[in-house]
Amino acid sequence: MNGVSGRMGYRQHLVRSILAIRDQGGIELPDGTKVTVKPLLVGRSEAKLAELAARHGIDDYTTDLDAALADPRWEIYADFLVTKARATALRKAIAAGKTIYTEKPTAESVEEAIELAKLAAEAGVKTGVVHDKLYLPGLQKLKRLIDSGFFGRILSVRGEFGYWVFEGDWQPAQRPSWNYRAEDGGGIIVDMFPHWNYVLENLFGGVKTVYAQAAVHIADRWDEQGEHYTATAEDAAYGVFELEGGVVAQINSSWTVRVNRDELVEFHVDGTHGSAVVGLFGAKIQPRNATPKPVWNPDLEDGHDYDADWQNVPTNDVFLNGFRQQWEEFLTSYVTETPYEFDLLAGARGVQLAEAGLRSSREGRKVELPVLALD
Repeated sequence: MNGVSGRMGYRQHLVRSILAIRDQGGIELPDGTKVTVKPLLVGRSEAKLAELAARHGIDDYTTDLDAALADPRWEIYADFLVTKARATALRKAIAAGKTIYTEKPTAESVEEAIELAKLAAEAGVKTGVVHDKLYLPGLQKLKRLIDSGFFGRILSVRGEFGYWVFEGDWQPAQRPSWNYRAEDGGGIIVDMFPHWNYVLENLFGGVKTVYAQAAVHIADRWDEQGEHYTATAEDAAYGVFELEGGVVAQINSSWTVRVNRDELVEFHVDGTHGSAVVGLFGAKIQPRNATPKPVWNPDLEDGHDYDADWQNVPTNDVFLNGFRQQWEEFLTSYVTETPYEFDLLAGARGVQLAEAGLRSSREGRKVELPVLALD
């Protein structure tokens, strides 16, 4: 596990996924047997690794990635590094013949992302890329609505994601400063468009075109040491996506927005037979036969409570932490040697959308996304 001292690598992948699986005695396979996990922590700071290992009862840690990859005891390479360092490490893991599970984006360019996918395929290496948003309780409820035919024909999707990230002068920023430096792989498009790609393609249809407007709304920021710097990467992006099947999606992503919604991310889906609004956990619906009939009249105050016209979707399942659920699915696929769809090629499509979004904003036009393939 490379990069576990970072926020996401530590909290979601190490503590809430791998250690949770270890502490429950492993996961049950389809044949009734169990498989467990043993982590090896990899990073640059031996002191940090030693502290994490002692805190969580982990036997193994190292600052030598090459030695770890050469050791046959460790079967899977998991990558949670910053984006700029990821491709180099993934190439090493592929060359060592390791199974790979990695955060996204998988590379800094679509060419590099496809190259990694091809290298893995040629080496016969199984790969998995984090698709955590699909495992959110709200989106799992949405998937159930789609599969049931609730919406009829889906027309459009509107997404709102984001929150206010403090500049770092009078209150510390709650995101790392490299997120705001393009030269360090920062920017909300690179961070979030790969997420939106797999959410859209797995729920509504693959992305055919994108029109995006990126913005650096706040250029003056202060880093972790309290030093002023000028942001060179966008802190907000406004995207319109044309999907296969004619669905139109519009998603706003911003670290410069004050939240006035139930959750930090919400998707509003409209269909001919019904609509839904879903977030991280919640989901509410309005079917066709319970839709009110508003009449536009700007001369009269409208006293209708539109929120009351929506019905909450019950939580009929027990939802695991999304990162852990995907880890369990990937580990099961690895042990049982079954195909895994969220691979490096799927990760490359996320990089492709981010790259197209940046190009769209730069050139001020809609950009088409060709179909990616390994051949």
